Amino acid sequence: MSDDALLRLLTDARPGVLLFSVTPPRQRESAARVKEIAEITLNRLAGLDLDGLILYDIDDESDRNPDERPFPYLPTLDPARYHAEYLGGWDRPTIIYRCVGKYAEDDLRQWLAGADPGRVLGVFVGPSSGDKPVRTDLRRAHALRQQVRPDLLLGGVVIAERRDEHLRMLAKQDRGCVFFVSQVVYDVTETKNLISDYVYECRTRATAPRPVIFTLSVCGSPKTLEFLRWLGVGVPRWLQNSIRHASDPLSESYRHALATARDLIDFCTRLDMPYGFNVESVSIRRAEIEASTDLAASIRREISEVPHMEQGTQPEIPA
Repeated sequence: MSDDALLRLLTDARPGVLLFSVTPPRQRESAARVKEIAEITLNRLAGLDLDGLILYDIDDESDRNPDERPFPYLPTLDPARYHAEYLGGWDRPTIIYRCVGKYAEDDLRQWLAGADPGRVLGVFVGPSSGDKPVRTDLRRAHALRQQVRPDLLLGGVVIAERRDEHLRMLAKQDRGCVFFVSQVVYDVTETKNLISDYVYECRTRATAPRPVIFTLSVCGSPKTLEFLRWLGVGVPRWLQNSIRHASDPLSESYRHALATARDLIDFCTRLDMPYGFNVESVSIRRAEIEASTDLAASIRREISEVPHMEQGTQPEIPA
């Protein structure tokens, strides 16, 4: 895999991207421990045929939900710093999330000016609620990127459960987003509704759809399930029941995630919609981490078996 493959896949709106996402270590960790975590992560990823890595930017989202957070909010290292100082051994592109409301304009400007567009891509994330105070709003962050580093490939976040999300995607596309990364997908029907709305609105506007990278994650315990719901992730009741009552919740969620990947591959291929997958690994439990890497390997096999058509051609419809 060449180190610029991800950039070409996204720029050309080709299907089949595979990413893996992690959260940087907690701020309270010592430098020695952070270095150890980074080495373990790189060794784990070395065996996977990935196109790139995602580093999340974590923010306090208690404003979005008044209920008690199932897991406490613990600040993590800045993903740009973690990438620059500890992940030098990673030889493929990295997508760095920026919760833009946390940063002053000068901070974002400085990061944009120093980012290497051959190694780094960005995803700008807006505030978790409309009432949250911000230092830089999403529109201004998009404008800064256009002024300071227009050659930096930029992505946007997709949340299928939001009303009119396909119109938000097109607005972000107009502001320079060339790909999208979804919130973790557990309700495949909501996701297919969104993709259908997006594809047909693009056709109405004679606009080419941009790749959507679907995030998949395993859920190994009822508490993790509770946290997903706290974050606003739509989890169908039947799946909640399956995970809660399974003798092995991790295996149950793994089977569901792989089935979701197969369903979305088939759906997007039929719609001539460029797609990819991001396997999220944010747990500290070894079993869940290993299940995530197994899931990424399985999805790569699924992608490799699809005879992808050239983008811009419509599938033939039988008479």
